[in-house]
Amino acid sequence: MASHDQSYKAGKAEGRAREKGEQMEENVKDKAEAAKQKTFETAEQAKDKTYQATQAAKERTKDTSQYGNEKAEEAKEKRAGILEQTGERMKNMAQGAAEAVKHTFGMTDADEDVNHREDTNY
Repeated sequence: MASHDQSYKAGKAEGRAREKGEQMEENVKDKAEAAKQKTFETAEQAKDKTYQATQAAKERTKDTSQYGNEKAEEAKEKRAGILEQTGERMKNMAQGAAEAVKHTFGMTDADEDVNHREDTNY
């Protein structure tokens, strides 16, 4: 049988081993909790960056679309102005041709003939 001294030493060693095991278990738990927290923070940062990038892309798309709409409106107004000028020129040319035909056939009054000469700018 083991002596009292051997039992004491064995109990003391067992106590130290148990304490050391508990310390190691606590250490592992702390490290696991720290890793869990770090993972959560990293995921939150990634989520925020993704949201910011998405918002920036939306804003750029909106700006590009608005710019395109403005350019289309400018082109539309320019075409309308050109068509209006062309129509006005055609109208003036037709009126001038009609006046020339009337004048050729002597169908104008004396007053109209004078006005025709003053208004006609060919």
